[in-house]
Amino acid sequence: MRIFKEEQRFNQVWLIILLIVSAIVPISIYVKEYLDDPSKSSVLELTGLILVVIIVTGLIFFFKLTTRIDEKGIHYKFFPFHWNFKIIKWVEIDKAYVRTYDPIGEYGGWGLKGGILWNKSKGKAINVSGDIGIQLILKNGKKLLIGTQKQDEAKSVIATYKQKLN
Repeated sequence: MRIFKEEQRFNQVWLIILLIVSAIVPISIYVKEYLDDPSKSSVLELTGLILVVIIVTGLIFFFKLTTRIDEKGIHYKFFPFHWNFKIIKWVEIDKAYVRTYDPIGEYGGWGLKGGILWNKSKGKAINVSGDIGIQLILKNGKKLLIGTQKQDEAKSVIATYKQKLN
């Protein structure tokens, strides 16, 4: 019995830089306004606003995509959207394979994507980084792509269970 496990988080350097810059701008504005006229707000309000900006900016680092492939099927959880694993059993899957995709062109970026606001024919995507994913085509016609950074390992484990797809 082979098992594939993977955990991914948003930890790209470009994203961290973007978040730092996007936090510095409002904090700078709040501090400048306070220094120009301290009577408009208190130090407590200023500190509270800075903390809120830092906390909201940092929330993305709590997001985590966990994937597991085993004899039962393909399990995934994208915390905080999913508190428990979602499982797609092998009997529900028509096709499963690893492929390269265009995150922005096909799904509108990274995260929990697809459905109403984007290209419905592509289905849904759950991804954190990169452009490699586990493509699932279900027997009910729905499609789901789960991002992976372990392309070779995912291919190998899917091949192990491929006979269950028929």
